[in-house]
Amino acid sequence: MPDLISWQLALPYLVASLLFGYLVGSTPFGLILSRLAGLGDIRKIGSGNIGATNVLRSGNKTVAFLTLLGDILKGTVPVLIAGIFGRDYAVMAGLGAFLGHCFPIWLKFRGGKGVATYVGVLLGLAWQGVLVFAGVWLAVAFLTRYSSLAALTATVAVPVSLYYMGFEKAGELFTLISLLVWVFHRQNIMRLLSGNESRIGNKG
Repeated sequence: MPDLISWQLALPYLVASLLFGYLVGSTPFGLILSRLAGLGDIRKIGSGNIGATNVLRSGNKTVAFLTLLGDILKGTVPVLIAGIFGRDYAVMAGLGAFLGHCFPIWLKFRGGKGVATYVGVLLGLAWQGVLVFAGVWLAVAFLTRYSSLAALTATVAVPVSLYYMGFEKAGELFTLISLLVWVFHRQNIMRLLSGNESRIGNKG
């Protein structure tokens, strides 16, 4: 049985880690960088999403890349900082960063689908999992040319691999946020089932 007193003492710091991760994760890099580059409000084009995929629809690959990098790092940085104080704090910061990206307070809680930040949190907690994610994503994307299917498949493989490698706490976190990624991709899933999902390399 966990030490109740120790848990009570740690709770405020765990909450602080969650909030810290959330505030960092809430930073809307896609929106900020698009406006700085003169592309306007990225929410008014394509899917209306603030992530790198939608930024790429603007035609500016540099801004899309920087958005991707920013969305990854806002998952990694809070995990590494909170991790200085312990693994539990890193996990909470990672959860906060992911939720912050998906539900940013600055944008009325309407954010992205979380895949890039998912990878960033994974990089901070268990970099080996990134290799699994990348390998599965590349294999599925090569075989099917569906980016969404590749991401969804990778998010199934990651928590399984984390448990197998002994990263139990990370495995618990990624079981949760993998489920959330599937929920956020429900429209993509419906399009995949109906055969209307856009393939990699297709325009529009």
